[in-house]
Order: sequence, then structure tokens, then C-alpha cells
Amino acid sequence: MTTPAAQPTGQRDGRLLLKLQQEMSAMTEARTQDMCLENVAQNAPYLKQGQTLRDLHELGLGAGDSGVVIAAGPSLRRRDPVPVLNQRSFKGAVVCTESAISHCLRQGLMPTVAVSVDPHPLRIVRWFGDPELDQARMKADDYFRRQEQDPSFADEVAKNNELLSMMAEHGKDIRIALGTTASPDVVKRVHEIGMQVFWFNPMLDDPDKPGSVTMELHRQNGLPCMNAGGNVGGACWMVAHAVLDKSRVAVTGMDFGYYADTPLLNTQYYYEARDLVGGDESRIGELYIDIHNPHTDEWYYTDPAYYWYRSAFIEMAADADCTTYNCSGGGTLFSDQVHWASLEEFLDGATT
Repeated sequence: MTTPAAQPTGQRDGRLLLKLQQEMSAMTEARTQDMCLENVAQNAPYLKQGQTLRDLHELGLGAGDSGVVIAAGPSLRRRDPVPVLNQRSFKGAVVCTESAISHCLRQGLMPTVAVSVDPHPLRIVRWFGDPELDQARMKADDYFRRQEQDPSFADEVAKNNELLSMMAEHGKDIRIALGTTASPDVVKRVHEIGMQVFWFNPMLDDPDKPGSVTMELHRQNGLPCMNAGGNVGGACWMVAHAVLDKSRVAVTGMDFGYYADTPLLNTQYYYEARDLVGGDESRIGELYIDIHNPHTDEWYYTDPAYYWYRSAFIEMAADADCTTYNCSGGGTLFSDQVHWASLEEFLDGATT
């Protein structure tokens, strides 16, 4: 009989995290909705440049019934799916987050579609190479110096120069499903690069409720609306099955959490967590929770935002007309609705 891995000894008991879950939707709306709407307004001049998700659907991209999502969670580096896809010469759809584009291109894998939706005013443009990166921008946001998803980004100037060169060479060949809520810097950069843009409105609220902001956006710009589950990884999965019509979708690099050896400082929402407990470092652990993955017999942990994204994704997967597999090899995403498999096992069942 195998003894389960011992739970990490720490203060990640999740007491406050669990209390916050019922408020996460309202908190997220209050924190980001005004920013999203401002971005939509600023992006309006670009909306007629490019196509829409309806047009992307009509292209019939990716052979067979299978699609693979490549997100940029910690397992992307620790259990890299790209060599497997290359070795198998996978011909199905590959849908990646904007944060995983460089990871794919560096290994000679051109994604079928990339996706970007996050409204963050400074951070997201860095994944495309930021021509305006300077000391002031780097000082304003230390995310790339402390995140552990891709340590190469810690050398910010060198990495940015690599991305500028990479996008100059490959950018025009990349299709991108672009949310109207993306920051104006991202939208400007995508068009400078010459990417093939396919627009959509992310759902900012329930479109069936009276006074829905989502439906008002649709009335204003006529673009299709898509439930992204609150995050770009969820948006990639939705593109794979609902836009590209794949009945089998594998997700990779989609952890919705962190490996147990990751310092709290390196988590994405550390500063927000610190602010929520009034700067009391001794209470930060209440906003994180340890989760045991029975498939790997390993412990991971997550924060309020990723725990909420995880719950939303599981709910979406249960309602979807596709079978979802988590082939990340690690992380917190597992349930009866999300099948656990290696990427090799998933690819063995793909049809072309």
C-alpha cells in the first residue's frame, strides 16, 4: 500500500479564501469592469480592422477531432508539452495563451490560434515584446522579475529584445482571437506586428440579466460574445471546442495553482493577497489553500482567484459538448468532468 504524500507544513489553511469565493464574481466585476469598458471604448477604432470569431469558425482549422490548449502555468516549464506535439507531428488545433506564444515559437511550433483577453494596462503587452519598455515601466510592475512560470523573463531587457525579434519574424503568421477588453497597448502592438486578428466580446456579466453590460457591448459593436471563464486559459479552451469545433480538448500548462515549493512572493496575486489582510504577513496564508492531487500524489496550492477560475472551468467543462482532458501533468485542475491523462495518451486517441 502506497502512503500518500505528506501535506506541506505551512499556514496555507484557506480560511479566508473559502469565505471569499461567494464574493469573487462581484469583487472581480468591481475591480475590472470599468477598466474593461474603458479599453473597449479606446479599442473601437480597431474593431473594423480584422475579422471575428465567426470568421475564425468558418476557416475549419486543425485536422481531426482534437485540440490542445497550451497555457503558461508552472507545469508548462516543468512538464513541457511542446516536444511531444512536435515529435508526434500533431495536425489538430493548437490554441495557446499569449503568454505561451514565445514558448511555442522558440521550439518551432506555430500555434493554430493565440488568445488574449486580459485588460491589464501594462503587463500583457510584454508577452508580445514591448517597443516602449523602459526603466519606468519595469519599475512600475515587478511581475516578470518575481513570477516563476518562465524564469527567463527575469532578465527583462534581454527577453524583451528576443520577443521583439521573434514577433518581427513570425508575427504576421499568427492568428489571434482578441478580446475587445484587451489593453490599448496590446491592441496597438498586435496591429503593429501584423497579426491576423479575430475579435470577440468577453462576457463581463450574465447576458440574460436585465441591463447586462455584455449585451450592451454586443448591441454596440455586433461582435460575438464568449464566456472565457474569467481567464485566458479558459478562453483558449472555449475557442478550441466552441469555435474550432473540437470534440476532444486537452489542456496543458493549466495548473490554476502553484507547485508546493513555490514561494508565496512568486505567486501572481501576492500583493493583492497582502492588501486583503491589511499588510499582515502572518495572515497571508489564510488566502491560500493546499490541494492534494490524487493523480500525481503531490501537493499544490492556490489562491482565491485561481481557485475561482478552477471552479468556473470545471462547471464549464461539465456543460460543454466536448470531452476535456487535463494533460498538464500537475496542478489543481481535476474532477469527474475533467479527465486526467498524459498528453501521449490523449494523442493516441486523436483522429485525423
